[in-house]
Amino acid sequence: MTDNNASIALPVTVEQIQQLLPHRYPFLLVDRVIEIVPDQSVVTLKNVTINEPFFNGHFPGHPVMPGVLIVEAMAQSAGLLTQLSERMKGNSASSLFYLAKVDNARFNAPVVPGDQLRMEVRLKRLLRSMGLFEARTLVDGKEVASCELMCAARAGK
Repeated sequence: MTDNNASIALPVTVEQIQQLLPHRYPFLLVDRVIEIVPDQSVVTLKNVTINEPFFNGHFPGHPVMPGVLIVEAMAQSAGLLTQLSERMKGNSASSLFYLAKVDNARFNAPVVPGDQLRMEVRLKRLLRSMGLFEARTLVDGKEVASCELMCAARAGK
């Protein structure tokens, strides 16, 4: 994937994701992009394994993925939506966005090793340097988490 690549082949791999997001181990929480409608929506995947570093302490003998990391995975998916949308329009990557606000976070079921997270993120609005997104995460077709995310472009960009 080059800086001005207007065509994005799906799936977008983790190597390509690393060109679009600054996150690295252990905080890169998206493995693949499987669907995108530019400036509208994205679907991403995260495979959860027992090798995740957070399982050492959350919780010993009963591993559960922390909800805050599920929210972070949804936020990274929102970032991929903005970055890939710009690339698909032939532009270079957009400004780095930071998570500014989380509203209406709900956790409906625990996420455990062996689960595959499917993050579905939809852009509600983009005004100047702020984006508002609706996000939900599913495991085996059942919603395990959802929230609204507000992201702000890094100042000075």
